[in-house]
Formats: sequence, C-alpha cells, structure tokens
Amino acid sequence: MIKPDIVEFFHNQRFTVISTIDKKGHPHNSCKGIVQIDESGKVYLLDLYMAGTYENLKANPNISITAVDEHKFIGYCLKGKASIVQKNKVSKSILKLWEDKVTSRISHRLLKNMKGEKGHQTHPEALLPAPTYLIVADIEEIVDLVPGHIKRKA
Repeated sequence: MIKPDIVEFFHNQRFTVISTIDKKGHPHNSCKGIVQIDESGKVYLLDLYMAGTYENLKANPNISITAVDEHKFIGYCLKGKASIVQKNKVSKSILKLWEDKVTSRISHRLLKNMKGEKGHQTHPEALLPAPTYLIVADIEEIVDLVPGHIKRKA
C-alpha cells in the first residue's frame, strides 16, 4: 500500500521518470505520466510507443518510478515489478482517466501560451497516438528521496 500523501504527490506531478534495464544491463530512463494509483498500490502508466521501456519490461519486469518537487525539496522513488497489459484488458475507467489527463495538459499549455509563457510551438499531447497497452507496476518498495539531514531538521 502506498500512503495517501505519496499518492497525492505523484498525481500532482506533470510527469515521472521511469527506469528499466535494457538487454545489456544498462539503465534506461523515460518520462511517463501516471494514469492512476489504486488502493492496493498498483501504478498505471501510459506508454505509447512500444520502444525501449516496452522492450525492456518484456525481458525484465524491474521498474522504478521517480518524481521530485524541486521547490519543496521532496521526492520519492517507487520500485517494483511491472507488466504490459493490452488495451482490451484495461478498464474503461482507467482509459477515461488518461483522456482526462491529456485534456488537462492541453488546457494547461493553452493557458500558459495565452499568458505569453510560450513553450513548445505545437501541442504535443494532441498528437499522441491512441494507447494500445498500459504498464501496470506492483510497488514493492518506496524510497523517500529527502536527504536524512534535512528530515531530521523538519
């Protein structure tokens, strides 16, 4: 089980860094969005391209999911085992959550552009392919990334 404050922390992040191991034993990092974290601690991640992360997880299920808030100087790394779940096996409620997140990201980007905070020239989220599978991670360990000397002062 993942504590509610950690679940909320991950849901408030725009993206997370996912680490897997490639066939040569080297780390592979990729940015992914969290679709959902359920009560049992399963983390649902969308991966659209069937590239490095997908291939790595087919051969080695070990995964870590990391996010930090540099302003608050907090972060967590979730470690566990992941599996690939085809779209036809994913609940409609999870797929709806993904659609809602994409809509939210596009709206956020549009508002920033209207305020003159230009980012990317296009809206990459609108160009994403439709999902065909989801990564589902069963979390086995949670690492608090706040350095010990800072935790002791708090």
